[in-house]
Amino acid sequence: MRTKIQAALVAITFAIGVIGSATASEVQPPPAPGLKVATFAGGCFWCMEPPFDSTPGVVATISGYTGGTVANATYEQVSAGTTGHAEAVQVVYDPAKVTYPQLLYVYWRNVDPLTKDRQFCDSGTQYRTAIFVHDDEQKKAAEASRADVQKKFGSNQVVTQIADAGPFYRAEEYHQDYYKKNAIAYRFYRFNCGRDARLKQLWGDEAGGGTEH
Repeated sequence: MRTKIQAALVAITFAIGVIGSATASEVQPPPAPGLKVATFAGGCFWCMEPPFDSTPGVVATISGYTGGTVANATYEQVSAGTTGHAEAVQVVYDPAKVTYPQLLYVYWRNVDPLTKDRQFCDSGTQYRTAIFVHDDEQKKAAEASRADVQKKFGSNQVVTQIADAGPFYRAEEYHQDYYKKNAIAYRFYRFNCGRDARLKQLWGDEAGGGTEH
């Protein structure tokens, strides 16, 4: 379910006229020639954009919905947990400047891989952790990285899913770069959700990725 904090922030943003249209999402088009795509689910997509945006070689991050069965789902549908989709980010990157394993490193250190169908204060399958792979090379790298993470946590089971990437539906525009457009509200949500505290508990000095939090 969507947290009361997140729901309140969305409602307030609507009320002050910042958000704009809440139309159904559309399939995100492929990246420009020479660029590649990685797709990660790590709970609230507002919080997954900043670490990738601050990673050299990343060209863009897009918040959206994937892994489910409903085409062009809306945020209200996804956050209600009725679509099978997860909130996710699509990371467009230049493979000459950053590698997929490097992106995986950033990903893991921004999620709680030990908690099933929940990330921090957000619960439900729509907030599951998942790596959606686009080819065999990504799949092998994702599986190897998950095995390394499992070694770190020993008997604590890593529950992060690795699945083939399917259609990725771009979220409504007000979700894109939310942490930039609504910085104070974003920081309030992130702190009250306990995200950074839990990441520090899990990853220590390696917690987070990039410089923007």
